[in-house]
Amino acid sequence: MNAVTRIGQVGEKAVFRRHHRKPDGRSLFLYGFAKPDGVSLPEGNDPVAKGGELRWHPFRREWNVYAAHRQNRTFKPSSAEDPLAPSKPGGAVTEIPFETFEVAVFGNKFTSLHPEAPDPPEIPGVSSQPAVGACEVVVYTPEQTGSLYTVGQERRRLLLSAWNDRYEALFQQGCAFVMPFESRGEEVGVTLHHPHGQIYGFGEVPQVQRQMASAFDDGFSLERLLPQWSEYSVDEAGGVSAFCPPFARFPFEVWLTPRRRVPGPWDFSEEESDGFAHLLGEVTRRYDRFFGRDTAYMLTLHAAPKGCEQTFHFTAQFYPILRAPGRVKFLASVEQGTGVFTVDVMPEEAARTLRAQ
Repeated sequence: MNAVTRIGQVGEKAVFRRHHRKPDGRSLFLYGFAKPDGVSLPEGNDPVAKGGELRWHPFRREWNVYAAHRQNRTFKPSSAEDPLAPSKPGGAVTEIPFETFEVAVFGNKFTSLHPEAPDPPEIPGVSSQPAVGACEVVVYTPEQTGSLYTVGQERRRLLLSAWNDRYEALFQQGCAFVMPFESRGEEVGVTLHHPHGQIYGFGEVPQVQRQMASAFDDGFSLERLLPQWSEYSVDEAGGVSAFCPPFARFPFEVWLTPRRRVPGPWDFSEEESDGFAHLLGEVTRRYDRFFGRDTAYMLTLHAAPKGCEQTFHFTAQFYPILRAPGRVKFLASVEQGTGVFTVDVMPEEAARTLRAQ
């Protein structure tokens, strides 16, 4: 299958998607402003695991994923063996069997969640079930280095189109919650340095998102509070705010959210899409300038779980794990054992610092 479909547009430019079926059965989607119509090169066909299992933690009241096959996932390959690079004739086989692309999304070879996850074994006193869902890799650029800032505004807008396309597809496939995210830097466990993120589609709504949905249902309103939080503002563009929440758990934590309530980025106006894409890059730039390096962070996109669209307010949340230039924020014993974070930098001071970058 190599169908090319027009899925929308950004400004005056059409956005195209090509669906390519890999020999091992996984799907690869190429997104571009130009039609992705190159000829595919040879690919591998190794067996692919179909996810793991979920086990219920009776004290934390949450499901956790167990996927032992992930122990053998790709670990810090050389640039010559980069699996996220475009393939070249006679070169190493990569996950993307084309000589060029703009944005690529494909099923994770070392997936935790899978639509055909197997039934788990029975364990006395433990509730378990198949880890149904989806795990996808999102490659931002064919270049082996870069960031959400350096890829530029046009590529960030294309990335947003790809995210929205995958939101729609994964919800249609039965996922209850869909989260695009990025882990950046070795301090957060990144083993592939090529600029990329991931998307997880969950069969069950995770505990954090259940609690967020309940808070919005109970009347918590970012739309009402944002005008009162000017002290915590970092930047603003296109009706989208970047701010350090007063209740941040990480030093220099920044959220992006439209000033009006929208359940997910699929409901952004054109202006909000431009503003959100700009701020994704701008926050990354400010972090790197302040910390004096490629900042290690976690970025998570929190859109409405299925059925919660009427009250949920979308946020994208950056969690840098540096508390100062050259100093890592470690999650130590008390924080791990209780879930109570100790924050070393006041959010209002973090906002002032990042505004100045």
